[in-house]
Amino acid sequence: MLQIGLENFLLNPPSWAENSRLALLSNQASTASDLLHTRYHIEKQFPGKLTCLFSPQHGFFAEKQDNMIESAHQVDPMTGLTVYSLYGDSRRPDSAMFDNLDVLLIDIVDVGTRVYTFMYTMAYCMELAAQMGKKVVVLDRPNPIGGNAVEGNILEDDCASFVGLYAIPMRHGLTFGELARFIAGEYKIDVDLEVIPMKGWDRKMYFRDTGFPWVFPSPNMPTPDTAIVYPGQVIWEGTNVSEGRGTTLPFELVGAPFWDADAILEHMSDTPLPGCYLRTLAFEPTSGKFAGQTCNGFQIHVVDNNAFLPYRTSLALLRAVMALYKGEFAYKEPPYEYEYKRLPMDLILGSQKVRKDLESVESILAMEEQWKPQLEAFDNRRKHYFLY
Repeated sequence: MLQIGLENFLLNPPSWAENSRLALLSNQASTASDLLHTRYHIEKQFPGKLTCLFSPQHGFFAEKQDNMIESAHQVDPMTGLTVYSLYGDSRRPDSAMFDNLDVLLIDIVDVGTRVYTFMYTMAYCMELAAQMGKKVVVLDRPNPIGGNAVEGNILEDDCASFVGLYAIPMRHGLTFGELARFIAGEYKIDVDLEVIPMKGWDRKMYFRDTGFPWVFPSPNMPTPDTAIVYPGQVIWEGTNVSEGRGTTLPFELVGAPFWDADAILEHMSDTPLPGCYLRTLAFEPTSGKFAGQTCNGFQIHVVDNNAFLPYRTSLALLRAVMALYKGEFAYKEPPYEYEYKRLPMDLILGSQKVRKDLESVESILAMEEQWKPQLEAFDNRRKHYFLY
């Protein structure tokens, strides 16, 4: 039976917890196995110790839909505590927010993908905590897409942004606690960091293997199945193609009115795509791109988690669409995640070269061979920070 970091913390409270002013970075997905929120459990076990709350992108209740939709500071109706938004006027906390805390607890549901911004909110908090002499404690949770596989190119410095601050691949294979250790260690953040580990989690586990209830961490991450395809399907955010927002299957669906699914499949036939089946269909988004219009495309059915390569699959789709629809396909123009000049696609891919290789219809397998040395080096580095 999985016991997450929060539950381990509550069962074995550290000595410092009773004598510290506590703050909590979380959102509505941060629950124990009883589906009660972390702040409820902290308040119950350490009454009066919780001084404020912090929320990442999408808001404390994960109610904000898309990028650059900000949340204001608010008062939590359950506790009466101030909730400081770290996706509002600024993405960084300021010293005034940290004045009335000794320990920042971080309890976040992550999805294992480089462009998911929660890890960068954590990193900014660790930087300020290091400057102010505050302690950071990460209550660890599963990586919903497992802890073994890594995939993709390593982010390049000129493509760094709030959807990619560090030289990691699209799929990193680390838990949130391991990410904190990796970021602090590799990027020399001298913070008093402690990770409360899980019990009963194994690196080969996908989320459904844990038996733990899924609570969506952002509006378009409704199920663990969404998380599995997300490391590839997120690239469509940088295009005029629908990534399925405005449907009940965001990121599992992809398409556009100008697509011909059979032609796309034929173009992709040179790239092995294990572990999945691309089922042709039509769908009509109710909001977002092509709202109210019929899109032709695919639902990605993952039939073998361990064989499936989400980044390869979506890059193969993208390469085919670029080649077949030069007049209709387009990149999304800036701004994207507070970057007003650089192309969103480059920020998402983490590399201008990857985009240019796709434009020249470079073989996906050849591209992967180019990334292999850096990916293997990352894989070796990350192992120094494993907790499981």
